[in-house]
Amino acid sequence: MPTPQRQTEIIIRPLVESDLAAADRILRLAFGTFLGIPDPSQFMGDADFARTRWKTDPSAVLAAEDGGKLVGSNFATNWGSFGYFGPLTVHPDYWDRGIAQRLLGPTMEIFERWGVRHRGLFTFAGSPKHVALYQKFGFWPRDLVAALEKEVQGAPQSAEPPSDISLLSESKPDDRGQIFAAARQLTFAIFDGLDVSREIRAVAEQSLGETVLVWDGANLGALAVCHLGPGTEAGSGVCYAKFAAVRPGPHAHANFLRLLEGVEFLAGIRGSTKITAGVNLARREAFQSLLARGYRTKMQGVAMETGDASSGYNRAGVYILDDWR
Repeated sequence: MPTPQRQTEIIIRPLVESDLAAADRILRLAFGTFLGIPDPSQFMGDADFARTRWKTDPSAVLAAEDGGKLVGSNFATNWGSFGYFGPLTVHPDYWDRGIAQRLLGPTMEIFERWGVRHRGLFTFAGSPKHVALYQKFGFWPRDLVAALEKEVQGAPQSAEPPSDISLLSESKPDDRGQIFAAARQLTFAIFDGLDVSREIRAVAEQSLGETVLVWDGANLGALAVCHLGPGTEAGSGVCYAKFAAVRPGPHAHANFLRLLEGVEFLAGIRGSTKITAGVNLARREAFQSLLARGYRTKMQGVAMETGDASSGYNRAGVYILDDWR
């Protein structure tokens, strides 16, 4: 008779920098396997979610360890009064052992520590298994989320951005404080406490891309935080609008169109061949505007959220681009 092998205990702990290579491999392997990619390791190409998000806030990333070996991880994101998590991944050899659920308990503790009043996530709409897991933690399926893309038609004719559009990197250092304050004022007007300052700083400090600013007179009318190229959440040849928002009001639709023009200008001058962005389909006007401008849906998921059907900022009349992946 073989000697019974003692099962090691799964330990949940903070993810540290030396874990990042393994976390990246598991992330690709898990998603690639689930999606049926012939070589799962090629999922996402040369885009990078693990290192960029860990550098943004190491205290927001959890690791699952088995006998000293990393077997899973989860990344939480703090946008002020709103928080979301993902990607949450577990090595396929450890699927169906409850490790994802073990990671989620401490993730909820992170949200409690931050004091967020609304939480969300993106998952596969066709996976009852994923939906049922997240329901255990108070998340309920709400709206479809579209991941869209548009081909870039070469470099722009002018090296100067369109009128009243600027790039954060070209602003004076002494003006940055006012710009960050204006960005918070804009997002607060959509959802009280919504703050993407961490995303803007991460892009600037890690050289991940650029933030596009649209001015409506003296006021900031819209902004877009974009990742560009390899080693970012975009990947080679891609400009990814990770978060974009427009100040509510009578000029919102016009400013959204100008913001898209600014993102397309940025993609062109940086040599991107494609722009990607996500939008919750409850924000119908934003979705329709993207389609009218030539964006096409390449993938759909579902947003799961806490609270009732009216909580959060996914509603008609809101011009925000994000997808919580």
